[in-house]
Amino acid sequence: MQAGRGGESFRTSGEAYDGFMGRYSRPLAVAFADVADVRAGQAALDVGCGPGALTGELVERLGAGAVSACDPSPPFVEACRTRHPGVDVRPGSAEDIPFDDACVDRVVAQLVLHFVEDPPRGAKEFRRVLRPGGVVALCVWDFEDGMQMLRHFWDAALAVDPAAPDEARTLRFGRRGEISRLLDDEGFDDVDETPVTVTSTYDDFDQLWAGFLAGIGPAGAWCVGRPDRERARVRDELFTRLGAPTGSFSLDATARCARASVPT
Repeated sequence: MQAGRGGESFRTSGEAYDGFMGRYSRPLAVAFADVADVRAGQAALDVGCGPGALTGELVERLGAGAVSACDPSPPFVEACRTRHPGVDVRPGSAEDIPFDDACVDRVVAQLVLHFVEDPPRGAKEFRRVLRPGGVVALCVWDFEDGMQMLRHFWDAALAVDPAAPDEARTLRFGRRGEISRLLDDEGFDDVDETPVTVTSTYDDFDQLWAGFLAGIGPAGAWCVGRPDRERARVRDELFTRLGAPTGSFSLDATARCARASVPT
């Protein structure tokens, strides 16, 4: 996970991230690797790898020796290395990828582009490390209404504090066509964008709320930064908006995925 805009909130343990966003990023990785057409015989680079949800899917398909990864968060780099021995995992951002020119067939960046400080520079880096005919695939959550966990949270937060920094308003690339325009502008060919939806099931509301209390990402960072009484009001509002669940419940999350190729 790229640690750009608000990136300090991603300098946390892989286990904490797993409980908050990993429950979505792991199933998303399977569908996203399909969008990227990752197949045996290729070499792939996972940019903004986080603790390694997508990296693991790449290893399953390609073998560890054919997979590279980078992330600017030191705890995530360490977690990814530990979880996926044999993968070349290095500290680095999308704007300054620490790998050679034309070294891979696939560049994939899952849930990263929202937090890249300079997206055009990142896109140029994606193109630099790709071989001719190689494919880049990028995906981000649809914050407008497709990522239910975060949409319900920010609606609850806005009900308590109308100035809450709703990610649908503060982050880029969550709307249809935005990633495609970036790739078009940077000279990629065959640009295509499609939605992918995954589902996560929670044991109870407390399990969901614990994810926000870990302080991960913009939502978690904002949540833990609120005074106790205000945070309690947000919790109550979120509980109500979810229908006051007394047991397990599921939430959907839709990502906008774009794929493009480097001219041969």
